[in-house]
Amino acid sequence: MFGRLHAWSRRHPALVDVLWLAPFVLACLGTLVMFAADPAAYQSGLSFWVYLGLGVVLVVPLLWRRSRPLTVFTIVSVASFGQWLFGVEPTPFNVAVLIAMYTVASLCSLPWAVAAGLVAELGLALSFGQITTNPDPGTLASASVFVVAIWISGIYANTRRRYLEGLEERAERAERERDQQARLAAAAERTRIARELHDVVAHNVSVIIVQADGAGYALDSDPEQARKALQAISTTGRQALAEMRRMVGVLRAAEGAVGEAAAGEVAEEYAPQPSLSQLDGLVTQVRSSGLPVDFRVTGAPQELPEGEQLTVYRIVQEALTNTLKHGGPNTRAVVEMEYGVRELLLRVTDDGRGAAALGRPGGHGLVGMRERVAMFGGSVEARPRPGGGFQVIARLPIGETGRSRAA
Repeated sequence: MFGRLHAWSRRHPALVDVLWLAPFVLACLGTLVMFAADPAAYQSGLSFWVYLGLGVVLVVPLLWRRSRPLTVFTIVSVASFGQWLFGVEPTPFNVAVLIAMYTVASLCSLPWAVAAGLVAELGLALSFGQITTNPDPGTLASASVFVVAIWISGIYANTRRRYLEGLEERAERAERERDQQARLAAAAERTRIARELHDVVAHNVSVIIVQADGAGYALDSDPEQARKALQAISTTGRQALAEMRRMVGVLRAAEGAVGEAAAGEVAEEYAPQPSLSQLDGLVTQVRSSGLPVDFRVTGAPQELPEGEQLTVYRIVQEALTNTLKHGGPNTRAVVEMEYGVRELLLRVTDDGRGAAALGRPGGHGLVGMRERVAMFGGSVEARPRPGGGFQVIARLPIGETGRSRAA
């Protein structure tokens, strides 16, 4: 309830000011009626119209006290000071000075609030000196405490308002930062999925093309070899389709639109990401495509995080795919994994025609490798070999260093 009331007051500040001033204005109207009925009772020596004009000058500016607090306080203070100069005793209209002082204290900076408080205290002292030549110190002190209490209330309202504004600003900033983080996360996820699609499609389509070409050449001369090539094409296509379905399934899950699996779809479509244990299968698949590959592992194997295992798998996949596509006939490849104390050295070399297309402008292979390795604080080198062929060398930290960087 209070929250809705606060929100409504912020949407209608002018109406709120009028409602706050309504009791004071009604009291002033009552004073005018009583003055008109018996002017002598007030001992002011003023006519009704002068008394009315003084009330208008002191009360009407309060309608703009929120938008122009200093201007309103100046007007009512100068009017009250002029009233004192002409010897006119204080009237109920002079309470406008306290209202204007409260507004300055609640809306303006502390120096202006202190100045308004001092002016109000000075006006109080002048008014008491005008009313009697021997003012009672106790009465004067009580009135001064009342003025100070109003002033402190304004300071408190100012402090609370600034505190609430700070909370709102921090909440808005946190919301903006959360939205920005969500956008960055979405962009990173799109980049990751694009990289995965590139690796999957480039590798499997390259294998399919090589097998299809081989089946075409062997169709008449060696039907059995052509049949094996067609079987390899079918297996590779199914694997590519399963990986792509898995990635699409992740996208659908992220969007909250996961539906029931279609009939006949197997759990392999949502299988885990490739790991080091599947490197043998990858090498076997490439060998079946006609590229001889020698796979060597040296050193004491260590347990790597899943993300780092996927990175190693994708680098080997990309490098062998590139060799398969651009190495030319009679090309051989070597995949070496060397486990060190703090580093895993991965080297993929071939003796083909250079395979420079891996780093060609606009290509995604080398860029994808570097992005993957950079996440773990590693490095990648891809360049032609001096004696011919091409090599890809990747270094990834392992052990506590690798885990801390991955985190």
